[in-house]
Amino acid sequence: MPVIAICTTQLLWVRVAALLFTCVAFSVAAHGANLPRGGMADWCIFCWAFSFAGTLLVLLVEQFNLQTRAPVSWSNFPITIGCYGFLLCLSASVIFPIIFLKDERWSYGKDRDYRITSTVFSCLAAVAYLGEVSLTKARPGEVSGYMATAPGLLKVCQTFVACIIFILVSNPVSYEHHPALQWCLAVYCICFILSMAVVVLCVGECTGCLPVPFSKFLSVFGLLAVIMYLTATIIWPIFQFDKNYRVRHYEPSKLITVAVLTGLNFLLYVADLAYSARLVFVSG
Repeated sequence: MPVIAICTTQLLWVRVAALLFTCVAFSVAAHGANLPRGGMADWCIFCWAFSFAGTLLVLLVEQFNLQTRAPVSWSNFPITIGCYGFLLCLSASVIFPIIFLKDERWSYGKDRDYRITSTVFSCLAAVAYLGEVSLTKARPGEVSGYMATAPGLLKVCQTFVACIIFILVSNPVSYEHHPALQWCLAVYCICFILSMAVVVLCVGECTGCLPVPFSKFLSVFGLLAVIMYLTATIIWPIFQFDKNYRVRHYEPSKLITVAVLTGLNFLLYVADLAYSARLVFVSG
């Protein structure tokens, strides 16, 4: 029978804080914030609920000493959850007040109070997850899982940014009026799938199943992703903002945000490629 081993470390308290903050954030929002159905309201609730569930799972496994029985790599899984938790709560902390507090219809009353409470606890949860990542990331010279290293954390950021891009380009659909924009969508999808595959392989300890060395795979994928994202970074603004190609009924703010996020992901893949190339040269 598993034995409960409560070890009051700094990491434990940070995770407990993140658990409580996310619980309060989504409970208050779902109970009394009177949020509309669908759209960004559901996204924010998902951010808090996913982070809460992931942190609860990590805490239960560690307190019951079930790490060796878990079907995942425990040197990679917790920090992956922590990094996604930080990014999800950070996005909710930005999106939620902009959409659901800025509207003058919610300037007074209990609904606004509930929404302010959710925003505050979402910000606190983001800080807690940032603390968890800083405590568990790999230090120079330390042997750790791939996801605890800078390239692993970059993979998490790349997939997260791609998810935000998918949300923005699909509601409404803003890539169908020209084949060049469909190529941009293909870039987002291909790079997202491959980055997520790397995350899954590392968390599932399946990197040895690849027919080529993992480091070489990362370098080739990194170079491919940089080239593809470079084309998307150039093509998206041209075919969305040039008067000869643009469609006027699309929201300019969403199109600009997609352009900025595309450039951000391009920089993330450049940094990832630099780390991967260094890994190949050092190991070689």
